[in-house]
Amino acid sequence: MVSQPQPTDITKTPYGDLSKKYGVNFTFEKFIKLEGVTASELRQEHVKLPEYTAVILSSRNAVDHYFRVAKEMRYNVPETMKYFCINESTALYLQRYVQYRKRKVFYGNQRFEDLLELIKKHKDEKYLYCCSDISSDSIPEQLTEAKIDFTKAVMFRTVSADLTKTLKIDDYDMLVFFSPAGIESLKTNFPKFKQKEVAIGGFGDATCQAITDAGFRLDFHAPTETAPSMTMAIEEFVAAEIKKSKKK
Repeated sequence: MVSQPQPTDITKTPYGDLSKKYGVNFTFEKFIKLEGVTASELRQEHVKLPEYTAVILSSRNAVDHYFRVAKEMRYNVPETMKYFCINESTALYLQRYVQYRKRKVFYGNQRFEDLLELIKKHKDEKYLYCCSDISSDSIPEQLTEAKIDFTKAVMFRTVSADLTKTLKIDDYDMLVFFSPAGIESLKTNFPKFKQKEVAIGGFGDATCQAITDAGFRLDFHAPTETAPSMTMAIEEFVAAEIKKSKKK
């Protein structure tokens, strides 16, 4: 069980390669869903979109919810707005909403530290940092340390999806998680779940910490030096288990 959306064509993904190589079956299910914060909720937090000259966007979800809120507030985002995106993919995604102009769009190379260097070159801007309710505190801390004029605005929340009618958790030999929210969803939906021999893997330090904090055993994780991706970590684990079984 992989706690991510179902790929359009699994045969064209690394999961498809694993399935063919080891004869394992993968099921995909979203353990979490996003709920947008309303315009009235943002007003209560004293967030007024016209006050900002630049927006910091750390994901495509942040892009979607920024423009959703702008529409709810009947705010026409000006052409002078500057966008600072975590990576090129997020920057290009802006084309769904605005005419893409390189002089108005800036992006880093996945790490916020890279993006921060670009932000420092535009210190005169007033920034709106659009994020979720479970975003890392490190970004606001870095912005504050760099003396950037910014406001943190939670635009959407991550909540547990209702899985009780669609998923039989005890049918699986392995569970793979990519966020702490996924672990919270597991506990919410299946409070009686016992791990026993079920292997649990996590991607990222925060997810792995959430797994152990919840009282579960962490059997494998990524990224590591030998497994930078989750599919590579799964393959290492499966190969090791097969090797163990042959020795018995």
